[in-house]
Amino acid sequence: MHTYQVTVTWTGNLGTGTSGYRDFTRDHDIATDGRPTIQASSDPNFRGDPTRWNPEQLLVGALSDCHMLWYLHLCAVAGVTVESYVDESVGTMVMEKNGAGQFSEVVLRPRVTVAGADMVDKAVELHKKAHEMCFIARSVNFPVRHEPTVDVSR
Repeated sequence: MHTYQVTVTWTGNLGTGTSGYRDFTRDHDIATDGRPTIQASSDPNFRGDPTRWNPEQLLVGALSDCHMLWYLHLCAVAGVTVESYVDESVGTMVMEKNGAGQFSEVVLRPRVTVAGADMVDKAVELHKKAHEMCFIARSVNFPVRHEPTVDVSR
C-alpha cells in the first residue's frame, strides 16, 4: 500500500472570512514535503483566479501524466523508442441545476514520435495497456478515452 499526504491551505481570507459570497477569494496552496507549492484557485467561472491552477485542470493533468508515465515505461520494456510525447488532453464537466457538476469524460490526445516505422503498430497498441494500468484512470468513475497519434522521426 502507498499513501500520499498533501496539505491544502486556504489563503483567500480578505479580512472577514466567508462573511459573504464575494468577501473572500478561492485561492489556496497545495503542498507536500520537498516539492514546490502549487498555487491554486477555483475555475474562473466559479470566482477563481485565472492565473492559478484549478482542481479540474489538476485532475485532467493527473490523468494525462499517469497515462504518459505508464506508456513510456511500457514502450521501454517493449523496445519502442519514444523520442517525444505531447498530450493535449481535454476534460468535459457537466453542470446540474443545483450547481453541482461532474466530469462526463476526459480525452487524452497524445502525439508520440518513435524512432522507426517498425515501431508504430506497437506504439499505438501500448496506449491501451497504459490505460489499463494507469492508477488514476482506474480510480475515476467516468470514461477516459485516448486518441493517440504516432509519428516516425525523420
